[in-house]
Formats: sequence, structure tokens, C-alpha cells
Amino acid sequence: MPLKKSQRSLKKWTREKWTTPSGKKSSKTGEVYAPKAQIDRLKSTSKGRSKLAAANRKKRQATAKGKQHARHGLHKGKKR
Repeated sequence: MPLKKSQRSLKKWTREKWTTPSGKKSSKTGEVYAPKAQIDRLKSTSKGRSKLAAANRKKRQATAKGKQHARHGLHKGKKR
């Protein structure tokens, strides 16, 4: 029996390598988690690096306030 579209998308999502920009634990650095491919694309341009830095600032601010999730905007416009 073939998988439904939502099941295929979840399967693809779980195969992605998710990490932080530094490769260290987010609990230690306060950085955002994102797919490695997306982080590499962002690091390759100055605009991307500034977007990543802004997302990390928002993540750290939310964590300092005791929030589990931060609306940092890296995944905006993407179906996740």
C-alpha cells in the first residue's frame, strides 16, 4: 500500500540531517536547529549569515524568557 502525501513528507523530513550552525548542542549555544543543507546555504552569503545571526538572537531571547519555541523566521514560507 503506497504512503499518503503527508506520510511521504514526514519520511523525507526525518531523513534530513538537522543541526545547529556551529554543530554544537543548542542547549549549550542557544542556536537554532535547521537542516544542514539550509544552514550551509545561509552561511555561504553575507545576507544569509545576517539572517542566521538574527534567528539565533531571537532564539536566545525566547530561551532566556523560558520559552521552548522561538519564532525566528528561518522556516517562514516553508511547509514543515
